[in-house]
Amino acid sequence: MRRRFDPAALDDSQYLGNRSRRSLMRAGAGSIAALAAGGLFGGRVAEAKPIDSPAGVPIVDRLAVRVVTDSYHHAFEPPRTLGSLQVQRLGFAVAPRTAPRRTLQSEWGLSLHLESLRGSETRNVLIDFGYTPEALLNNLTLAGVDAAKLDALALSHGHFDHFGGMVGFLDAYKGKLKSGLPFYLGSEECFCTRELNVPGEGGGFGVLDRDAIRTAGLTVTFADKPSVMADHGFSTGMIARQSFERVLSPTRMNVGLQAGVGCAPEKLSEGKRNLSVIPDDFEHEQATVYMLKGKGLVVMTSCGHRGIVNSVRAAMKISGTDKVHAVLGGFHLAPHPVEYQRQTAAELKAINPDFLIPMHCSGETFINIVQAEMPDKFVRSSTGTRFIFNGA
Repeated sequence: MRRRFDPAALDDSQYLGNRSRRSLMRAGAGSIAALAAGGLFGGRVAEAKPIDSPAGVPIVDRLAVRVVTDSYHHAFEPPRTLGSLQVQRLGFAVAPRTAPRRTLQSEWGLSLHLESLRGSETRNVLIDFGYTPEALLNNLTLAGVDAAKLDALALSHGHFDHFGGMVGFLDAYKGKLKSGLPFYLGSEECFCTRELNVPGEGGGFGVLDRDAIRTAGLTVTFADKPSVMADHGFSTGMIARQSFERVLSPTRMNVGLQAGVGCAPEKLSEGKRNLSVIPDDFEHEQATVYMLKGKGLVVMTSCGHRGIVNSVRAAMKISGTDKVHAVLGGFHLAPHPVEYQRQTAAELKAINPDFLIPMHCSGETFINIVQAEMPDKFVRSSTGTRFIFNGA
């Protein structure tokens, strides 16, 4: 019989406690093939290339971030150039002598397309899939993103507003994606079935579809520790709690498998294997980071449940630098009290990034705080916007 969750029984040190899984994944191609053939996927499984020291962090010359899906679109938001940062906007999809047929669709969720350049080498990555495939596919088309050119997919964490569009995306591009395309995940926890735990909004919150991933021929690539992502960027892996920030639990996850759906208990950290229902602590959440030549880190937190300050500090520790060029994505501050948000702003101000670009779940209160206290750093985001970060 599985136990209920005891929050006092877990801490960050227990993550990666599944020694048997790590040993198997590191043992070599034969072990990986055996896991793939006899395990849950019936397909490809791998472990991302680890970063053992700051010397292992890739450096890129340019990074372009397209906001494919977010909850807000302002068609009249003007383009801007802020030093070396170019901010391009996508307003109306119109053509001469042709009636418009499409417009960008905004929804509660997030999806980002990244295009990085190192020398003559380009890499394309899609992070998260938003809430619905309709919005995702529509916006990818309007933004001119060619999914066939993607070098990797990544899921920041196992929430439906970040993977809801995945199955429809994989179906729409069936046979068009690169063979064995890496799909970066934080850990097995991404596959646990989840329930929304918000007052007045209880109910199922989806489950990541293993069969769709297998059918698409993706290579599930676990990045539960600092790891290189698609040659040019890196994942923070598990983000340690090292600041005042609190981890809220808007969802709870159910541990176990039924007919191949859900998460395998033996692949979770030791403190969670024998539990049945666990308030999410988001140990599986990862941030995506790029080191921009001569400028510093560009840190992307799709939701930042582990804390935006914790996420940035994790990236700084991995890379061995305290120079942060930009922080963008969901900061998950909307549910927190104003004073908590002010403290977050103060901590970010001390880190001193060149740009702060809050999206998704950051909340208008925090945006107003940043506009007032760091107006020279704040950049307004909007669905369809493309941020081009140029290195020195």
